[in-house]
Amino acid sequence: MGLEEVRADWTRLGSTEPLWAVCVDPAKRGGGWDDDEFLASGAAEIGTALGRLAELGLHPGRDRALDFGCGAGRLSNALAAQFASVVGVDISAPMLAEARRLDRSEGRIEFRLNDRPDLASFGDDSFDLVYTDLVLQHLPPGLAEGYLREFTRVLRPGGAMVIGVPDRERTTFKGLVFRFAPWPLIRWAQRRLLGYPAPMRMHPLPRARLTGVLAECGARVAASDDYWGGDHWRHLRHYAWLPEEPTR
Repeated sequence: MGLEEVRADWTRLGSTEPLWAVCVDPAKRGGGWDDDEFLASGAAEIGTALGRLAELGLHPGRDRALDFGCGAGRLSNALAAQFASVVGVDISAPMLAEARRLDRSEGRIEFRLNDRPDLASFGDDSFDLVYTDLVLQHLPPGLAEGYLREFTRVLRPGGAMVIGVPDRERTTFKGLVFRFAPWPLIRWAQRRLLGYPAPMRMHPLPRARLTGVLAECGARVAASDDYWGGDHWRHLRHYAWLPEEPTR
C-alpha cells in the first residue's frame, strides 16, 4: 500500500460521504450528519484536549495550529476558535472542498492539499500545536512514523502535539478479524457487505513505538489516555511536547 492508494480511497470517500467518513456512525450514513452537529462534535473534542494539555502543565502558544488529516474541517473550525490561525492539510481534494464549505472561521483557516509523504511545504518551528486524530491509522506504518518525525520538525520549541491513534486491536471478534484476516477479505467485506464507498485500511501504532519515534526527535509524551472504546480497537490519545531546548 502506498500514498497513492490512500489518496484514491479518501478521494472517493470525500466525494460520496465526507462527513460520515470522518465520523463513522451507522446512523449517519446517507447524509445523516447535520452540519452544526458535526462541527459541535469537533468543538467538544478540542475543548477536552486543550483542557487535558493544561492539566498536564502544557501551555503551547496560541498563534498557529496544524490540523493534520483535517478531512471536512471538523477540528479545524474548533481550533480556529482557540488559535489566531490554523492550517488544515489533507490528501483528499473533495474533503478539502467540503471543509471550505463548512469553514466558519472568518478567514483564520487555510486548507491545503498535501499528497506528499512529508510536510516539506512547512518550515521548521512553524506551529504551536500539531493536532491529528484518527488519521495515522489509515497510513502504512512506515509512512505514519515519517509524519511523526515531521510533526516534531514543524513544531516550535515549547509547543505541543495531540495524536489520536489506535494502539492495538481488541481481543474481540471484530478486533481479531482486523488482526488476522487478510486485507483483500476485509476490503471485500467493507465494500460488499458494509457498503463503504471505499475501503478504510487500518493499522495500529503501538504506544511504545510512537513514544520511541518522538523521543528520537527530541519530543516527550506526557500522557497517553484511553479515550474511545469500540469493538475493534483500543484508541489512545497521546499528549506530547517539544522542550524549549530540543535535542533533534
